Amino acid sequence: MLVNADGKVFVGRRIDTKEGDWWQMPQGGVDKGEDLEPALWRELHEETGVTRTCATLIKKMADDIAYDLPEDLMGKLWGGKYRGQVQSWYLLRFTGSDADIDLEAHDPPEFCDWKWVDPEDLPGMIIPFKKRVYRTVLEAFRDLI
Repeated sequence: MLVNADGKVFVGRRIDTKEGDWWQMPQGGVDKGEDLEPALWRELHEETGVTRTCATLIKKMADDIAYDLPEDLMGKLWGGKYRGQVQSWYLLRFTGSDADIDLEAHDPPEFCDWKWVDPEDLPGMIIPFKKRVYRTVLEAFRDLI
């Protein structure tokens, strides 16, 4: 979760979403042999262009969050290889300027648009099967945002 000095949360609109107007916070996979924190910084840069010089790590959630895909999406997402995810969440404070955000830092890009939003607006912007995850993350970091 990347938050700015005003307490707003970064969200990107997925470039590959064909139905709905769904937004999400940056996230990504951990490569084989990669530790979590280096994966965090790599994924953040790939999806947003943000580097360590523009963000400060505040906290990691104590527990990971797991979710399953809804039955109608199993076999359609992620090449049908996975039934869900287990995610580790971190809170980062964005210390750069909006000019430091570059959605095309990685090819192909993950997002086609981005914005800063109030934390309480997040659950209403997220694809329904991830709402519980986002509510849990918000609750865990609420006092630090």
